[in-house]
Amino acid sequence: MTGTHDGIDPSRDTLQKALRINLDPRWYGTVAEIGAGQEVARWFFRAGGAAGTVAKTMSAYDMEVSDAVYGKSERYVSLGRLQAMLSHEFDLNTARLGVSRGDSTAFFAFADTVVARSYSGGNECHGWMGVRFQAHPLDEPSQIVLHVRMLDDDAKLQQEALGIVGINLLHAAFFEHHEPEQAIASLLDQLGTGRIEIDMIDFEGIEFRRVDNRLMALRLVQLGLSGVAMFGSDGGVLQPSETLRKRPILVERGSFRPPTVVNIDMLECAVEKFSRDPAVEGKEILTLTELTMRNLLAGGNDVDRRDFLARADLLSACGMTVMISDYVDYHRLAAYLGERTTERIGMVMGVPSLVDLFDESKHLHLPGGILEGFGRLFKNDLRLFVYPMRRSEDGTVVTAGDLSVTDELQPLYDYLSRRGSFVPLDNYTPAFLPILSRDVLRRIAEGDEEWKSMVPPEVAEVIMRRSFFGYRELVSQ
Repeated sequence: MTGTHDGIDPSRDTLQKALRINLDPRWYGTVAEIGAGQEVARWFFRAGGAAGTVAKTMSAYDMEVSDAVYGKSERYVSLGRLQAMLSHEFDLNTARLGVSRGDSTAFFAFADTVVARSYSGGNECHGWMGVRFQAHPLDEPSQIVLHVRMLDDDAKLQQEALGIVGINLLHAAFFEHHEPEQAIASLLDQLGTGRIEIDMIDFEGIEFRRVDNRLMALRLVQLGLSGVAMFGSDGGVLQPSETLRKRPILVERGSFRPPTVVNIDMLECAVEKFSRDPAVEGKEILTLTELTMRNLLAGGNDVDRRDFLARADLLSACGMTVMISDYVDYHRLAAYLGERTTERIGMVMGVPSLVDLFDESKHLHLPGGILEGFGRLFKNDLRLFVYPMRRSEDGTVVTAGDLSVTDELQPLYDYLSRRGSFVPLDNYTPAFLPILSRDVLRRIAEGDEEWKSMVPPEVAEVIMRRSFFGYRELVSQ
């Protein structure tokens, strides 16, 4: 993927896409844009033949006018405003033109509502974009909605990028809706991830009835369109910035293959401690379970989708909000979260993960090494909530309070411990300490029913009902 910063003019391919849409007699509809000019509509008029595609363009910039057209809105750059725009414009097209040309026309409504860089600068440049369309004349509508962050420093470049993404989205909806993953990959054609980030996408409607939006969220991170994707316990995709905004956040990183009673105990113990923090007390804590792309790839070139969905379903059964990230380093995850909330952030981990953090080889890519890594991690007074570990060789329990690292790093560990960066989870359940996910998987494979006591009841029920991790194949023999 290339863009203007690489010395390549993106107009040709974008114009070709716009012209292809203009020359196809099926597509006819409205382009409604608020916040960065009429950059998408402009491509159609530049390409020529737009009269065959564009029924109307719309830019209701005045808030009173916008409210009069689309209804009152508390936030103008929001999913709710975008949905109102799509519904209003699509319904107008079908109502006004359905009788005269509905038998031969596939109607569409494209909309975006964005905030580009202001004259003073410093504002978050982002927005919502979507298309509601008929894949065939007289068909039920389908819809693609996405959230974009514009990364260029210049407002004109942001407008240009937004126009290109809009044409890419329309082209993908019309000509690639039967291959949603290809549609996603095409969204940054002629741009690249340095100019636009897409951190949420949602497919709905008859053409996408077999699409699992959790896989689409995963695809965003796989392709580098976003560093993070999120979905709720109901499986619905979430826009990360909206979800994280002004919330105290507690995140547990793990493989969750499968989620065990230990994973749940870690989070519950951490919530109990976290909620006592004066900066958090009385506020609604957002708890997250995070899967990294490195964990999902597990040394391979692609994600095992069935395995990923199994883990996602099991976390959903536990009522968890799931985050997928491409941030192997804890400090990068901390930076991402810190940019999206002003509230306290906590991370939950076991003693082995804390020991791993003190492995200097894991910080060699940073100019300042391990000191830089910890400086970034604890920049905003982040806390690590550390669950104890039981040594297999002698059964002794190791906590964050009595952990020893290498002689050279012990003074650093002691300093961070004294300043409160590590919060020992002394409210743990002792009986859970010996339980490991890999042991659960082994017991499932061997037909040892003991595994059921090592996971939450809802997890055991889903594993058995959905035949996860080979359970059904074993009992049917």
